[in-house]
Amino acid sequence: MTPRFRARIIGVSMLAKSIFSFEAARLRFALLGLLLVGVAQAGTITAREIDSSALNRKWTYSVYLPTGYEGSTAKYPVLYLLHGNAQSHKDWAERGGIQATTDALIASGELPACIIIMPDAGTTWYVDRKEKMETALLRDLIPDVEKTYRAQTHRGGRFIAGLSMGGYGAMRFAMLYPEKFAAAGLLSPAIYNPLPPATSSVRRVGVFGEQTFDEPMWQSMNYPALWNAYLDKKIQVPMYVNSGDDDDFFIESDAPVFYALLRKNKHPAELRIVNGAHAWPVWSSTIGDAMRYMFKYATPPDPSKS
Repeated sequence: MTPRFRARIIGVSMLAKSIFSFEAARLRFALLGLLLVGVAQAGTITAREIDSSALNRKWTYSVYLPTGYEGSTAKYPVLYLLHGNAQSHKDWAERGGIQATTDALIASGELPACIIIMPDAGTTWYVDRKEKMETALLRDLIPDVEKTYRAQTHRGGRFIAGLSMGGYGAMRFAMLYPEKFAAAGLLSPAIYNPLPPATSSVRRVGVFGEQTFDEPMWQSMNYPALWNAYLDKKIQVPMYVNSGDDDDFFIESDAPVFYALLRKNKHPAELRIVNGAHAWPVWSSTIGDAMRYMFKYATPPDPSKS
């Protein structure tokens, strides 16, 4: 990394610290406002279990439904929100505060009322290796959501985001299937290039190589290997990319490289280097910012295709 680029990242980080301190305070006031309005104004999170043909087993996901969903006939945009390595479908709710954050943003008018889907993915890295998790999300999860809930079923009503392993997954879904998603959010994405650090769990979970970590396999599935095919489709998926400035796996170095590649190709993207480590305080405090960015690209359904 050149001194100039390093200085730029440091400058962005210092600015981001003040921005996200303000962001946290703003969200606290919005949440207080929700409490004053009353619990009846809050959205709900429940779990749903389905039979997955791709996984050949039962599969659970959590679903956030916004205030007023039950009394409405509207169809809502959907965010598919992915967890990190060895986490579960419950983590975004229990550790990431996603319900309170989304309630506050909807109440303040900064976000349209939406559905959020949080699937359980264990340590699969959202690829068809240990289990066919990539196929399951596309062929089992999305169809079930669009059949069960009043979800918009066109590209402009579908978004994907995730943290760490989930950020890696969101990157791959956006690049492999840009016709399906309007925008993506990559929070501390584990998109290590050329290789993960020795401390990364991806080297030990048996996804990229069963006995030992297979470096060529990792490289064949990461974004440099997907790049040309993604560009050939000529469908841009705007991407929000961030990292803590003290990330345990040095993602504050990897994220700007990916962002720079997007920008050099005139691809819509935003980068945030914020104060923090590879931890929930970073993700819970920035998911709202990521959602505001992604939902700028929401489009209503085309009546001629409904």
